Amino acid sequence: MPFDPVQSLANLRLERDAILLYDALAAIEKDPQRAAAFHRIAGNERRHAEVWAAKLREAGVDVPPAPTRPRARVAVIVLLARVFGTKAVSDLVTALEGDEEEIYEGQTATPEIEAIAADEREHAEIWRRLKDPEYHPDKDIAAREKWHRSGRSGTLRAVIFGVSDGLVSNLALVMGVAGASGQTATPGHFILLAGIAGLLAGAFSMAAGEYISMQSQRELFERQIALERAELEAMPEEEEAEMAALYRAKGFRDDEAKAIAHRLFEDPERALEQLIREELGLDPDELGSPFGAAFGSFVAFALGAFVPVLPYLLGSGAVAFVVAIGLSLAALFAVGAGVSLLTGRSVAFSGVRQVGIGAAAATVTYIVGTVIGVSVAG
Repeated sequence: MPFDPVQSLANLRLERDAILLYDALAAIEKDPQRAAAFHRIAGNERRHAEVWAAKLREAGVDVPPAPTRPRARVAVIVLLARVFGTKAVSDLVTALEGDEEEIYEGQTATPEIEAIAADEREHAEIWRRLKDPEYHPDKDIAAREKWHRSGRSGTLRAVIFGVSDGLVSNLALVMGVAGASGQTATPGHFILLAGIAGLLAGAFSMAAGEYISMQSQRELFERQIALERAELEAMPEEEEAEMAALYRAKGFRDDEAKAIAHRLFEDPERALEQLIREELGLDPDELGSPFGAAFGSFVAFALGAFVPVLPYLLGSGAVAFVVAIGLSLAALFAVGAGVSLLTGRSVAFSGVRQVGIGAAAATVTYIVGTVIGVSVAG
């Protein structure tokens, strides 16, 4: 297979970023056991980087010097770890590792890539043990999938998009009222009032909607689990046959499927848990907290909605108007950068895209507000 220097250079940068990440995490971490785990992963990443550097040298390609700063996504993770601790960024790091594993899986298999992929799987096991000291590879059939899902949903995602909703909606509201009231050059009491009202109304609406949605979903899941439990108690043989059928559908031979199902049904609780996962597609340990979701939505939306209001608390007129726009655009870029932590896209792309969306919404509402204001005044 022909050597691809461009891909090898990209792989080298990927591994060097990982070295910077894990060296930083090891330096931040106070727990000796966790720090040692990070040092171990960093050592693996150094070996990976040397593999790609050696291949590039053999092909006569200049190997660039190792960077002293990681790319933006990794730098943000390190910053968050310094502020909140390494446990707070575990989902972000596992999502980053999952992306790295997928990048290698998308390349043509070679001995080097297969060896690196094996190390990445070992990293997944290390992170699972760091998150759950009681973890065992055979304990949870769905654990491997959680490695890829981590960080792509959950608290961080809700916070980022809650802030985005509050920022865009209240910026549009403030700009619309500014256009309608002609308050860009005069005291902005109406704008301030509208902004605070929008903040409170939006935050309470988001919290109420999130609570109702999460509570309804949880009640539905709990009912489905209760029905599954009742079926298991009433007709265990039929449920065992269903489980065997599920494994046959996954490609197991009939005798293998029956043996797996029978082994699971030796422990009714374990059988119920696996039925819930396989038949209902649910994780019984992660049904969600309605109060937590409501509170998180309220706070996230309020934080975002407060940004365009802040200048009108401290000033008024054209100065407050301009500052509100500038501050909101900066905040929109920051939100876009936060989104890049989940999507893996570049910080610049995600930030500019978010700014464009927010600016478009604000511009349209300002124009509409101006037209309405002129019509009413006339």
